[in-house]
Amino acid sequence: MKKLFKLILNTIPRPLLIRLSYVARPILAFFLKGNTFTDPIDGKSFKTFLPYGYGNQRNNVLSPSTLSLERHRLLWLYLNKETNFFSAEKSVLHFAPEQCFLKRFRKLKNLKYTTTDLLSPIADVKADICDLPFEDNSYDVILCNHVLEHIPDDTKAMQELYRVMKPGGYGVFQIPQELDRALTFEDDAITDKEERAKIFGQYDHVRVYGRDYFDKLRSIGFKVEEVDYTASLSKEDIEKYCLAKGEIIPVVYK
Repeated sequence: MKKLFKLILNTIPRPLLIRLSYVARPILAFFLKGNTFTDPIDGKSFKTFLPYGYGNQRNNVLSPSTLSLERHRLLWLYLNKETNFFSAEKSVLHFAPEQCFLKRFRKLKNLKYTTTDLLSPIADVKADICDLPFEDNSYDVILCNHVLEHIPDDTKAMQELYRVMKPGGYGVFQIPQELDRALTFEDDAITDKEERAKIFGQYDHVRVYGRDYFDKLRSIGFKVEEVDYTASLSKEDIEKYCLAKGEIIPVVYK
C-alpha cells in the first residue's frame, strides 16, 4: 500500500492529487488502521503514516485520515494546548488554508474565520499577499504557513501581514527553514526546475530561510517568539504524533 501511494505521489499532478485525496483518504485510513501512531487533529490511530515529499521523500509523515504533515500536527497541538484559539472569540485570517484545518476551523463558532489566497479555489477572498484588500488592524489571529517562501517580495508581504493584524494580535508564520543556516539564501539565476527543487526544496520556492528569518520579522515590527514546542513534549508523544523534533513555530505579536 505504501509503495502504491508513493508511486501515485510521483506521477499525478498535485492539484489533481488533492482532489483525488478526498476519495482515496477513507480507503487508505481503513487499510492502515492500527495503534502505533495517532493524528491529534482527529484522534485516529494507524499502524503507519504515509511517505511524502518532493524528490527526497520523508517516510511515515502523512496522516492517512486528515492528510496532515508534521507541521500541521505540531501547530494543532500548540493552538489547542497553549492558546485560546478554540474557545475565545477571534477574527482569524488564514492564508492558503490547509485542508486538514479548513472544515474544522469553519465549524468553530467562536471564530470569525476568513480564508484568502491568490489562486486557491477554496479560499473566501482571492488576494495578493503583497496587496491585501483588508482594513488596517482587522484580525486578531493570522495563520500564514508555508506561504512566504513562495513570495518574491516577502518584505512587502510581511508588512501587509503587520498592517492587517490588530494591536495585541498574534500570528503563526511557519516556513521551511534550515536552522543550521545563519542567512537566508536565494538566487533568481537558477531557473532549471529540477535544480531549484534540489536547492530550495520545491521548484516554486524562491528562497531557503535561515535563522535570520526571525530577525527579518522583528525588523517589520513584530515581536517574535521562536517556539520549540517539541521541547515540551515527551519522546513518546513526539513519536506517537510523528512530529519533527526541534521544529520551530514562529509566533509573532503586534
